[in-house]
Amino acid sequence: MKRLIPSPPLSFALLVVWLLLNQSLEASTLVSGVLLAIAVPLLTKGLRPATVRMRHPGVALRLSAVVLYDMSRSVFAVARALLGRRSRDIRASFVQVPLDMRDPNGLAVLAMIMCLTPGTAWGEVAFDRSTLLIHVFDLEDEAAFIAQIKARYERPLMEIFES
Repeated sequence: MKRLIPSPPLSFALLVVWLLLNQSLEASTLVSGVLLAIAVPLLTKGLRPATVRMRHPGVALRLSAVVLYDMSRSVFAVARALLGRRSRDIRASFVQVPLDMRDPNGLAVLAMIMCLTPGTAWGEVAFDRSTLLIHVFDLEDEAAFIAQIKARYERPLMEIFES
């Protein structure tokens, strides 16, 4: 069964979305929805990262709290910079962060954190996953920024996904 439907939640979601988009429960709609729900996960199986093996849920909860705190703090910092300073005084920069983490799921979560936090954007990750390029809206201290990313996000993500 796992070979036919490698991701049951994805298949179910695709079927439901198909039925909602078609607004029909006719036999032809159901059959095409089932075919879609089976075919898409099979065709995209190689595109999905490795199976998630999340360890240490307590660390994940703490990381969530840290991310929410940092996001709210960043909202005010970006607003203050936009409203209180001239454009030429804002020090936008690209920063290369050396990575110790190699897990694709951990890197995906790090990408979400960087993209959701106001003032930062994920640029790219090196092919060998050794370096991450991040655009920072207003960079004061590059070394401190790198240390913050590694301590506040990378280390907990490594503990969650790699230990």
